[in-house]
Amino acid sequence: MTTSPPSSPGRVFSAVKDAALAAFVALALAAPVMGFQTFVAGTEIQLEPRWWLVGYAVAAVFAGRLIFRLVIGGDGHQPVGQKWFRRKGGRPIGTPDAGGLKFIAIVALIVAFSFPFLPFTDRYILDLAVLVVTYIMLGWGLNIVVGLAGLLDLGYVAFYAVGAYSFALLAQNFDLGFWFALPIAGILAAFWGIILGFPVLRLRGDYLAIVTLAFGEIIRIVLLNWYEFTGGPDGISGIPRPTLFGIPFDRSSEGFAATFGLDYDSQHRIIFLYYVILLLALLTNFVTLRLRRLPIGRAWEALREDEIACRSLGINTTNTKLTAFSMGAMFGGFAGSFFATRQGFISPESFTFIESALILAIVVLGGLGSQIGVVIAAIVMIGGFELFRDLEQYRMLIFGILMVTIMIWRPRGLISSRTPSAFLHERKQISAENVSEGHG
Repeated sequence: MTTSPPSSPGRVFSAVKDAALAAFVALALAAPVMGFQTFVAGTEIQLEPRWWLVGYAVAAVFAGRLIFRLVIGGDGHQPVGQKWFRRKGGRPIGTPDAGGLKFIAIVALIVAFSFPFLPFTDRYILDLAVLVVTYIMLGWGLNIVVGLAGLLDLGYVAFYAVGAYSFALLAQNFDLGFWFALPIAGILAAFWGIILGFPVLRLRGDYLAIVTLAFGEIIRIVLLNWYEFTGGPDGISGIPRPTLFGIPFDRSSEGFAATFGLDYDSQHRIIFLYYVILLLALLTNFVTLRLRRLPIGRAWEALREDEIACRSLGINTTNTKLTAFSMGAMFGGFAGSFFATRQGFISPESFTFIESALILAIVVLGGLGSQIGVVIAAIVMIGGFELFRDLEQYRMLIFGILMVTIMIWRPRGLISSRTPSAFLHERKQISAENVSEGHG
């Protein structure tokens, strides 16, 4: 058995030099952000220096980078997750086989449907679960555009907003209920997805990302300034709640509790909302999986792999891109309608770029094209924000460090395997390293 030779002086010097450069960058970033803290002293605002905190941050970056280069061997030739976290046989951790994924899916479904009735589930946890499932649905919708078709979309929150405002305006102006307005909101969002798709048909990569980012900001600015139609910064309030076959969740004699002979509990409405968004999310997942097996789904994946080869095979890339944008936008519109009826109030501040970035981060972190990966990433990211709520000043810093760590460990996402849409004799899981990420 051979052992690796000890570190050469040149390699150590290179590692120290790299760590010192990283520490210098950390110093430049941390000094203005963490070096001072403002506090009110009487009628004046004073600055309190905190250079000790900057010193800790710089020392942590220097030590972490040095350890990474010397111990882990961050030479850039092989991802850390592949080099250090492998099972017997060479298959990396996080690349389960088809049977393992099916078992995980079944257990997740059982837990999801029984979640409101578990002993530890209270009002706060149930509200958090509704939020997590909403982002899972949004992640699955964006996964069609980014994960399957390889089109980088930074303005997905625009379709989320279109769905929310469509339902709110239909409910207020035409007195339509949630269930009747839901498909209309999805159709309108899909229509706007097609409108976005036409101008970007010839764009790829960074240019496509910039245009989609601009589209999301245009929608938000229009909502903010068209006061007569959208309410402007005041938003729209009094949005009706969904009902169960016309039965409202209130204290009246026709309410849910009175109809079924139960004691009134405000949590009944939250449980109902949880199952509504859960069924909408499962519908999104089911339709996505079915579309992947159809010719349009295989065309999306061919477009992601190589657009030129896709054209040479006779595939209409125009229709392929437009269907990807419209399908992803439709599910975003569904989620937006649910958001509006759950909140009862919407405003342009709910649909900023940070929402698009968060949804895209969920898709990338989970693994492009992976449905289960989106679920895991949404739970980690949305639930992670709540875990660090008490550390408000350092929450984003901790969150960013964890994100960088995970992407170093698993550069292709938490679930780095893909199930092929077309196969011969047997469906086998393939590594994400053999799948293109797409360039738009």
